[in-house]
Amino acid sequence: MASSGSGYDLSSSTFSPDGRIFQIEYAAKAVENAGTALGLRCRDGIVLAVEKPLQNKMLVAKTTGRRIHTVDEHAGVAMTGFVSDGRQIVNRAREEASSYDETYGTKIPPQTLAQRLSTYVHYFTLHGALRPFGASTLVAAYDPATKRHSLHMVEPSGVSYEYFGAAAGRGRQPARTEMEKLAINPKNTTAADGGDEGLITVAEGVKQLAKIIYTLHDGEKDKPFELEMSWLSEGTGWKHAGVPKAVIAEATEWAKKEIEEAEEESEDDDEMEE
Repeated sequence: MASSGSGYDLSSSTFSPDGRIFQIEYAAKAVENAGTALGLRCRDGIVLAVEKPLQNKMLVAKTTGRRIHTVDEHAGVAMTGFVSDGRQIVNRAREEASSYDETYGTKIPPQTLAQRLSTYVHYFTLHGALRPFGASTLVAAYDPATKRHSLHMVEPSGVSYEYFGAAAGRGRQPARTEMEKLAINPKNTTAADGGDEGLITVAEGVKQLAKIIYTLHDGEKDKPFELEMSWLSEGTGWKHAGVPKAVIAEATEWAKKEIEEAEEESEDDDEMEE
C-alpha cells in the first residue's frame, strides 16, 4: 500500500490504493502549521479566539490579515491556515447569508450556513483542476427564529460538525484537552434538567480562551502573535462583534497570572518530591 504520495498526490480527485486523498491531507497539514483558532459555546453566547502570528517584527499588527470576520448580523467566522484561502470562504459565507435573506426574508440558520460552506469547500476536492482549501473555519451564529446559538467547524475535507468547543491549527489537540475541562457541555453540568444554567458565560469564556492560547504559546520557539477575539452574545444583542481591546487586555493579564501561579505550584511540588 502507498504510504506516501508516489504519484497519487498530483490531483485531489485521485485515490491512493489504500483509500487516501493526499491533497486533502496536505491541506489539513497546512492548517496544523498555522496559528491556533478556538471557539466556545457558552451559556449566553459564543466566543471566538485566534492566535495571529506576526510574521515580521516590522509589520504593523493592525494591517495584517484579520482572522475573524463578520459575515452577517448574527454570524461570524474565524479561520486559520492560509489566510487567502480562508478569505474566499468568508466571502462565500457572506454571499450565502445575503442570498438566504433575499430569498426567504429571514436570517440564515447556523446549521444551514455551515452546511452550505462545507458543500462549497467539498466541491474543491472533487475536480482535478482545483485544489482543496488550506484553511479551517469556525462558524458562530445565532438563529433569531429558534432563539438558539451554535458553533460549527468546517474542515478542508468539506466535513462540518457542531461543537460545544472547537479547535483548529497548531495547538488543536492540547487545546481540546483543556476545553474538555470547562463547563461547556450541558450533559456534564450539575443542572437538574441538563440545561445551560451550569455553563460558563462569555465573560469567563474570553478569559479561558486567552489562557489556553497563552499556555500553548512557546515564547522561545514560536513567533510573536496578536490575540484576536470576537463574541456573539446576549450582551451584544446577539450581534457578532469584536471583543473590546480593554477586555482582551484584562483577560490576557489574568491568563498570564494564572499560568505563572500554576508554574510556581508545579515547581513547589517538584521540590517537595525531591
